[in-house]
Amino acid sequence: MISLLERPVLVLNRFWQPVHTCSVRRSLHLLCTGHAQVVQVEGEQRYDTHDLMSWIGYSNAITGDEMIHSSRISIRIPKIVVLSSYERVPRREVKFSKHNVFLRDKFTCQYCAKTLPETQLNLDHVTPRDKGGPTTWENIVTSCFRCNTRKANKMPHEVGMHPHSKPLAPRWRPLFGLHENGLADESWNHFLQSSTGETRLSA
Repeated sequence: MISLLERPVLVLNRFWQPVHTCSVRRSLHLLCTGHAQVVQVEGEQRYDTHDLMSWIGYSNAITGDEMIHSSRISIRIPKIVVLSSYERVPRREVKFSKHNVFLRDKFTCQYCAKTLPETQLNLDHVTPRDKGGPTTWENIVTSCFRCNTRKANKMPHEVGMHPHSKPLAPRWRPLFGLHENGLADESWNHFLQSSTGETRLSA
């Protein structure tokens, strides 16, 4: 089970646009150094922001089990933080990499449908490189070692091996990479589902 300090936190830029996620541990570091404020996600002051001292005071005024305790303070884990000065807009494409291909394919071999650890997976060119196949999202799939060896440099129709899902470039979203079930928090929905709306500036 994932620890409280490793839970994902949604990160907003200063325009309140989701840009990525980080761990609770990282979000608390940003809070302590003044680089981010915590966004309150419930109550009458929903979407108010808190600096470190304000968040400690808020944490002590409510009850809940998602608290981190030290010898001196108790603090509630953040669910959303907004950066104080980061202005970059969210990137609209996912970087092509071996790990991101595995994430897109959910660590599942696209030929035999087995879900395996990353150490037991490889990449396969659907159309082999020596037959003109490019190294792109649309021609690369996840495969296990056995299927990769079996297919070798053959075309799919030559060995009867076709990907279970058509390989496509994944749509960018802050949650890309959170393939574990149940990690995204409901409080994120307002920001993830809003493609338009008011733009705010963080304090």
